[in-house]
Amino acid sequence: MKEYFQKMGRSLMLPIAILPAASILVGVGNWLASLKAGFVAQFMIAGGNAILGVLPYLFAIGLALGMSKKRDGAAALAGFVALTIPLQVLSPANMALLFDKPVSHINPAFSAIQGNVLIGIIAGLIAAAMFDNFSEVKLPQAISFFSGKRLVPILTAVVMLVVSLLMLVIWPPIFTALVDFGKLVVNLGPAGAGLYGFFNRLLIPTGLHHALNSVFWFNVANINDIFNFLHGTGVKGITGRYQAGFFPIMMFGLPAGALAIYHQARPAQKKRVGSLMLASAFASFFTGVTEPLEFSFMFVAWPLYVVHAVLTGVSMFIAASFHWTNGFAFSAGLVDFVLDYHLPLANKPYMLIVLGLFMAVLYYVSFTFMIRKFNLMTPGRNPEEDDFTEDDEVVTNVTGTKISSTDRYAQLAEKIWLTLGDGSSELAKERLTETAHCTTRLRYKFNDTSVIDVNALKRINGVAGVNVLNEHQMQIVIGPEVQFIADNIDKIKNGELAVATMPIEEVAAVSVPTTPTSDVAVTPLTMVAVANGTLKPLADVPDETFASKMLGDGFAIVPNEGQIVAPVAGEITLIFPTQHAIGIKTADGTEVLVHMGVNTVELNGAPFEVQVTVGQTVAAGETLAQMDLIAIVASRKATDVIVVVTNHPEWQATLTTTATDVQRGTEVATLS
Repeated sequence: MKEYFQKMGRSLMLPIAILPAASILVGVGNWLASLKAGFVAQFMIAGGNAILGVLPYLFAIGLALGMSKKRDGAAALAGFVALTIPLQVLSPANMALLFDKPVSHINPAFSAIQGNVLIGIIAGLIAAAMFDNFSEVKLPQAISFFSGKRLVPILTAVVMLVVSLLMLVIWPPIFTALVDFGKLVVNLGPAGAGLYGFFNRLLIPTGLHHALNSVFWFNVANINDIFNFLHGTGVKGITGRYQAGFFPIMMFGLPAGALAIYHQARPAQKKRVGSLMLASAFASFFTGVTEPLEFSFMFVAWPLYVVHAVLTGVSMFIAASFHWTNGFAFSAGLVDFVLDYHLPLANKPYMLIVLGLFMAVLYYVSFTFMIRKFNLMTPGRNPEEDDFTEDDEVVTNVTGTKISSTDRYAQLAEKIWLTLGDGSSELAKERLTETAHCTTRLRYKFNDTSVIDVNALKRINGVAGVNVLNEHQMQIVIGPEVQFIADNIDKIKNGELAVATMPIEEVAAVSVPTTPTSDVAVTPLTMVAVANGTLKPLADVPDETFASKMLGDGFAIVPNEGQIVAPVAGEITLIFPTQHAIGIKTADGTEVLVHMGVNTVELNGAPFEVQVTVGQTVAAGETLAQMDLIAIVASRKATDVIVVVTNHPEWQATLTTTATDVQRGTEVATLS
């Protein structure tokens, strides 16, 4: 649990680092507004509020990304979806529709949800957990499109619907109870102000502090402290007591706490922590925005946050007891302190600076004592984070465990990776500049292909062949299972899977498990033309990989019409995401690949309309897809439709017709 909260605190650094800039924009904008710089002031305020207004989304996306094991963009998307569900479902407008009431009659608790950071945190944590548990789930072939990462946002949305239903029941009574509690402490004088200050800070992690604020700052219980202070309609020394005590905390106390956190950081981390603390302390002092500071230790060192809440209560109590008052329109920072200093109801506001200096000492001493005494893991205290940077977090999360040799795809990926680097993982990473794959091959770019041991690659069991296109591009032919190899190589490249550096001769000696063979007897296969057009042997295809029969033997047709049909009867086992290739498995296990066009993977599916689905059974001559031949030619790609048997490398194709022009569905070849 401790490690979980430490990781959570570290993940929060991403959204927290954005907040100081936003708060400074708002603070400076308000200051400029007082100088009548209307356009510039409003422009800056709008920019800052644009960030502060989506605070829950920042936390949801940041936590989803940081807490997930792979820090994948799909997790961040799930975090966005996870927060959007409750915000939309529980919005006042939607509640009005659900309960058939005017919006004005909807419980104000639902309005408070819209800016609630707690909901964002819950959404981010749920999204990260869903990604870690379901991002590699493989669904049945009929619905395989929704497998893996695509499944995560869908399941996250379902879970958050359940969470929204629970909140629909429990949130209003909790909100109402806090409002009633706020009304109760109103009559306690300075002690009530102290209690309010304590619970105001304590409830920030839940977002429920807004319920208390509505009682004391606005007109829920006829206090309306902010409005009355700004308009001079209250009692001097009394009106403003629910605001004044925050100035010593935000301008002096929390910045002193930030200094203590910096001083207690490990030497290797002081630079990183110092940058964060300086920016956050400045935002707190100048604008009164404290979230960047508070969230930096709220979860990783919660006892320190309790001390912070207590000291806030103390400051509120002292200021109210001595009737020192000042108010704010935005928050208790320097900007509002100066702007409201001369308002009629401001009472000895300079004493708030004296109180602030006293609170600064209390904060620094108490924070330093707590951090040392209880070894609290405030930012910069975790020894595991020495020399840590955001760029190498993925690498530091690697366990160092060698890839299991029982995973055939991972084993083959490891052999290819190490061969690319002459046995060195680091060298492979330096050489390989870009990764991509199509239906059958890895399409890689290198700094220099001449340094790659092509012969060693060709000797790897599972590599059908290697095409060196030029000094920077190379294709490694695998076959229809290339996606699984490509995914594992990407994981190795990104540091998600660790490999052990070894001499190149040892890499060559490691065996790769072979694909299990079927016990079903395999008979020669008769194939029909997949299109109306010109039949030609595979050797004449303008693609070296197919022409050299690295993937297996077959035939090709240059179509004169766009309708493409199945060459054999069987089950659809593969539809490549870019729609240009379809795999079929016959009843006896023979695997046939229909590849539409040459290098058409680069067209991202635009010229193709596939009319079958994975898991569907088709007859020979049944329509598979439509090709837009004009679009393919316009893209300077060959339109050859290539048919290859991929799992019987020893088979040879015999054309059974002497005709050049053939009609789809007619017998054209036998493979055996």
